[in-house]
Amino acid sequence: MATPIIMPRQGQSVETCIITEWHKKKGDSVEIGDVLFSYETDKASFEEEAKAAGTLLEIFYEADEEVPVLTTVAVIGEVGEDISEFLPSTTVTEETTPPPAAESTEIADTPIEPTPASQGQPRTSSEIRISPRARNLAKKHKLDYRYATPTGPEGRIIERDIQSLLEAGPKVTSAAMADYFASDQPLTGTGLGGRITTSDLRQPLPPANTVPTQTSSVPDYVDVKLPNIRKVIAKAMHHSLSSTAQLTLNTSFDATEILAYRQKLKAKQNELGLENITLNDLIIYATARTLLKHNELNAHYLDDTLRVFNNVHMGVAVDTERGLMVPTVFYADLLSLNQLAENTKRAIAACQAGSINPDELQGGTFTITNLGTLGIESFTPVLNPPQTGILGVCNIEYKIKLVDGEYVHYPAMGLSLTFDHRALDGAPAARFLKDLVTNLENFSVLLAM
Repeated sequence: MATPIIMPRQGQSVETCIITEWHKKKGDSVEIGDVLFSYETDKASFEEEAKAAGTLLEIFYEADEEVPVLTTVAVIGEVGEDISEFLPSTTVTEETTPPPAAESTEIADTPIEPTPASQGQPRTSSEIRISPRARNLAKKHKLDYRYATPTGPEGRIIERDIQSLLEAGPKVTSAAMADYFASDQPLTGTGLGGRITTSDLRQPLPPANTVPTQTSSVPDYVDVKLPNIRKVIAKAMHHSLSSTAQLTLNTSFDATEILAYRQKLKAKQNELGLENITLNDLIIYATARTLLKHNELNAHYLDDTLRVFNNVHMGVAVDTERGLMVPTVFYADLLSLNQLAENTKRAIAACQAGSINPDELQGGTFTITNLGTLGIESFTPVLNPPQTGILGVCNIEYKIKLVDGEYVHYPAMGLSLTFDHRALDGAPAARFLKDLVTNLENFSVLLAM
């Protein structure tokens, strides 16, 4: 009996996933537990294992395609089985109408014929179903994909169809022609008698006013395709800076007490069964307690409303191989120091492994980002809207202060607070930093509160 392979739902907030790689191809034998394909949400990556044995009869979506959750992406069964009942009900449909192919264009009295008669007439836009990967390949080679013969499911054009079109003789789109016609660079014909042919149009034009340099086997540049998470981060950062009024305040505190306290914890860690409580854990703990008295910074700015939270759901910025992630430690203000350290480390590990539940990447009310381990003395954190504040933690520098008439050296740790000036003014933000400094410099007293 044929078995459908369904795109899983990873978290209640996830509506679509992107297939990144197929580890099996159509016709392959599959055993229970075999990895069929890899996929990702906007933040995490996963692998889907086979839950039935048999032959991979059909694959409905290719790598790089975005697929709605709970959609059938493939079918496993016995060779010859009917799989029509598992065909996806929707396909990726081209929404925009491609420009009509030019019938003829004059260049130096030479007609250009971009459409060989052997390949027939193009289909209309209403007939076209094309995968994103096939569309990108057609765009790369400036092909008019209306001439491609679809071989994908339900008459969809897929990558191999574009490759076949390329091998048969690419069609030059009208947009590609316009680029050449608008250029001031002369065209050199390679046809009979020096005539300009379609292949001449496909040759890249030399840049104007350039002087050849020494040849090298190393290319001038390399185009690197952005992964999905990088696109998400770019969009989020641009939205943050363009939609909020961000201002950053910088200060530092005497880290003598928290350094000494951490050494005590480290010495008793195994004996007491404690987590490896770090300086960052101590700062998160102090920040969560301090925020309760500064509501404007433990809030979401929602156009004409400031949503103030009664508990602190702390976002913790994590550097991973795939990019920046910000998991949320919920109810951070109610956790003991050891519980806070445990929950934070679990979230960080899940992010770095790419297995974080997408639901844990939202719901934060304030964020902490630490670049102190990289030697950063001061920086400007970027808000995570709709949050109104984010705290940057910097490295430790030794400074001098006057104590009982004498100058003494002390370890100073920097703090950089970015806040949304639409939600609060500079003075309330400065008062939060002042109270946070007091709590960090008197950490043992804070623990008793």
